[in-house]
Amino acid sequence: MTTPRTEHLVLTGVLTAGEAAATVAGILAVQRKDGAIPWFRGHHLDPWDHVEAAMALDSAGEHQAAERAYLWLARHQLADGSWYAAYADGDPLDVTDRGRETNFVAYIAVGVWHHYLSTGDDTFLDRMWPVVYAAVEFVLRLQQAGGQIGWRRDDDGTPTEDALLTGSSSVHHALRCALAIAEQREEPQPDWELAVGALRHAIRQHPERFLDKDRYSMDWYYPVLGGALTDAEAKGRIEEGWDRFVVPGLGVRCVVPNPWVTGGESAELALALWAMGESDRALEVLQSIRHLRDPETGLYWTGYVFDDDAVWPRELTSWTAGSLLLAVAALGGHEATCAVFGGEHLPRGWTRTAALESRVRVVRGCSRPRGGATYRHSPAPLEVGPPDRRERARGTARPAPDYPQPPTPGRPVSMAAQPAGHGVADEQIDDRGEPVAGDHPRPRLVEGEQVTRPACQPVGHVVDELHQVVGPVGVQQIHQNPQSENDGHDVRDHRDDRPRGVGMRAISRGHAFRLAPELRFKPRTSGTGTEVQRRVNSSRHASGPRSR
Repeated sequence: MTTPRTEHLVLTGVLTAGEAAATVAGILAVQRKDGAIPWFRGHHLDPWDHVEAAMALDSAGEHQAAERAYLWLARHQLADGSWYAAYADGDPLDVTDRGRETNFVAYIAVGVWHHYLSTGDDTFLDRMWPVVYAAVEFVLRLQQAGGQIGWRRDDDGTPTEDALLTGSSSVHHALRCALAIAEQREEPQPDWELAVGALRHAIRQHPERFLDKDRYSMDWYYPVLGGALTDAEAKGRIEEGWDRFVVPGLGVRCVVPNPWVTGGESAELALALWAMGESDRALEVLQSIRHLRDPETGLYWTGYVFDDDAVWPRELTSWTAGSLLLAVAALGGHEATCAVFGGEHLPRGWTRTAALESRVRVVRGCSRPRGGATYRHSPAPLEVGPPDRRERARGTARPAPDYPQPPTPGRPVSMAAQPAGHGVADEQIDDRGEPVAGDHPRPRLVEGEQVTRPACQPVGHVVDELHQVVGPVGVQQIHQNPQSENDGHDVRDHRDDRPRGVGMRAISRGHAFRLAPELRFKPRTSGTGTEVQRRVNSSRHASGPRSR
């Protein structure tokens, strides 16, 4: 064990340097030799709280211990990219909940990006990229037509379509971190960006798409902590629920009207307040839960029932200590923690038009924007061989899956337009999700125009050619040809048949496409790698962070 770096973890009325070191040591004492961090020894491990504790270790300079935690996840990731919801004492062979919860699975992206920003370790990022990639793909297979994320897949493969606001807000944060990782590696994932935009729009504008868990404080503050609500929206939401959930001098209720405050919810609210720029209130909240600290272990009791003056449950959990350390680290200016939870420099994803739901009907091979134009792909699908980056990302040499063969040099790929109207939408959503009036002209594409992709040309050039040839017309997936399961793509996956916006990754898989108005891809090089400029005006998709 190294000596923790705790100077930025000293906070008046919350932690002294000695207390911060004791809290870090308390988490390390819970961690198993194989890297697993259960709630406490003898209790279960869940992937979300495991990552939260690992981030706390990174915030204190315990990078080797944090890396062991992430490598535990890498070693025990399931074939579909997920993890089970609970492992007894962190034992990978003793599974106590065989469900797979989407926010649990997605959260590794937050932890991996936090560790990379804490250490600058490119080798670690290369090692974890295929793990993050597979996890995100698992999560997006449960994204619903309205953008929200189904919260769980059962062990028999049955997906749960119901969505939780807290869980989806956490996934929103995780997807933005996953996009940051992709950009750092120069592996753009435009379809992930579309997924983030759809999810954020659902969180901001469509509360009816989520199960009603309004009694839980996490549903109150998590849209802010997850970065979906910012500025005036964030402030309005926090003010609206403040008197309902905050008990002055004691902390934050977990559930109303129960007289029970909890350390984890209190620390996370403080982190959300810090992200809003309200550091003074964040400090007050953290100071209010000092009564939950156990001086012997440096850890924190899960909660306190104030009507009975009783600690309950009598559990000193690693994730409660972890959430407090992360909030203190943000207030203390720890760069990685500030970058991950401040969110200013995380990719925001694309947004989409309100006409997305009301005016576009998608069938195999054809899209019919009502009152707009019909675009039909030519009979032959766009055939593109798997790019080298897929094997490089996985870091292993695999037998080539049964992809369609690349076209011969100069072989054309045709896309034809059938004009059928003037405009395609009378409403847009800007980059903050606000409606903007407007009408979009018919795409400048005439029948017979072609996009030619020479064999073995990098995928990014295909996207650039599409941009140059069809102007404001972009590419959208309507059907995926079944892929080999060796490629990590389950041919039984219903997501294959759900129309979603796609970009370079989907083009690389040999999918069939249709044209969709106003989806632009134009790669350009920036200081941090390849960044995709984007604008989306028309496209179409089809519990909380911890279980207590």
